[in-house]
Amino acid sequence: MTAITDAPFLLAGLADAADAYDVLLCDVWGVIHNGREHFPAAVAALQRFAVERGPVILISNAPRPAKDVLPQLAALGVPSSAWSSFVTSGDATRAVLAPLAPGPAWALGPERDAPLYAGLGLSFSAPDDAAFIACTGPVDDERETPEDYRARLAACARRGLTMICANPDRVVQRGDRLIFCGGALADLYASLGGAVIMAGKPFAPIYDLALAEAATQLGRPADRSRVLCIGDGLPTDVRGAADQRLDCLFIAAGIHRNEVSGADGSLSPALAADRLSQDGLHARYLMGALAW
Repeated sequence: MTAITDAPFLLAGLADAADAYDVLLCDVWGVIHNGREHFPAAVAALQRFAVERGPVILISNAPRPAKDVLPQLAALGVPSSAWSSFVTSGDATRAVLAPLAPGPAWALGPERDAPLYAGLGLSFSAPDDAAFIACTGPVDDERETPEDYRARLAACARRGLTMICANPDRVVQRGDRLIFCGGALADLYASLGGAVIMAGKPFAPIYDLALAEAATQLGRPADRSRVLCIGDGLPTDVRGAADQRLDCLFIAAGIHRNEVSGADGSLSPALAADRLSQDGLHARYLMGALAW
């Protein structure tokens, strides 16, 4: 892999690098949709890779099992031909939650994330009576910020409760807005002295699931030197790829776009390299938005 001091190689399209890889591990939110609409060029690129090269494993920090996220993809116009298998942070987190039953847990998050807990035998309570926190994000992510939870989280930290965070993303882009996710609440909880456990990106459990799915699709273990991760989040997608020693294509038109673009708005590999190095990271490749 390229040395950390090198700038990422700016690709004109995925086709410029596709022949070097057998498997894609591709982020979802920010790469193939923005929560309001899908990106046709990104979908077409994944379809092309799946036909010509090999499996596309979607790897998402969605805090619900993959089967419960598929209707959202369909509603956003993402066809099933764009991917071969799908794993989520919710899938990986269920393995962490199961041994903690019956709890009770303080389920911190919106009602739509209830499928995370289905069949685990967990009970639920208010924060004062909980044995641990199960966090998927703010209850109302359109209006709330982590500060709305400071007092309640501080009280839980004083009691020594562990937070199981099912979505390590700090923010995602919804349309033209950035909204807070579970990772932002986990950051606050950790700053208050609370213990946090996460299984989604950038942590190993979700990559173990994704590589197992790739092996199933290939009919053999994946050669890690021929696996390419695609994502737009530095602390999740890019760090996860680095920790797993997998090559990464950094999609820079997402949540970090203002940090890696020049005064004229054009994407700058030098600025991208500088921003990556601030977090001790490197990406082998760089694109503004995914396309073939």
